[in-house]
Amino acid sequence: MKSLRGLIFVFLVLLAVLVHAQPKYSVDKGEINFASNAQLEMIRATSKELKGIIDPATSQFAFRVNIRSFQGFNSSLQREHFNENYLESEKFSTASFSGKIIEKVDFMTDGVYEIRAKGDLDIHGQKQTRIIKSKLTINGGTINVEAFFIVPLSDHNILIPRIVNQKIATEIEVSIKALLISKP
Repeated sequence: MKSLRGLIFVFLVLLAVLVHAQPKYSVDKGEINFASNAQLEMIRATSKELKGIIDPATSQFAFRVNIRSFQGFNSSLQREHFNENYLESEKFSTASFSGKIIEKVDFMTDGVYEIRAKGDLDIHGQKQTRIIKSKLTINGGTINVEAFFIVPLSDHNILIPRIVNQKIATEIEVSIKALLISKP
């Protein structure tokens, strides 16, 4: 009887270790796009250098992108102004979003999950707590993340000179697509 209890105890300990030893998922391929749809001009840019991680044991996540990695724009001068005048990428080199998934997600079961991610969106050195709706598609040890949200420039102390206020929108449309794979 003692050996059966000992065996059950060992089994439960191993089970607890396995449950908490779920692998983390990190970005294998990630892309973030933004669009400024102003009265006189549409500006678009993309970065394929999105980095990030999701920990299924805690439902915590962290994503970041290097501001200078954005490409596109309508001209090289526009990209230069974006980095030097508006986002001040020498001083604020990254943008990030980190926090926790609100809904319970079974990361071990394939499926599509509509979730809300709550965390701190840090752009231009200004953090704002945000809830961002996202879609997670879990399939065979991978997670596809898709999200779309609006970023008001005023929330992050990004000032637009009056002379160009009809060419730069006060709210920027942001979309994210990322493929995360498990890392033991």
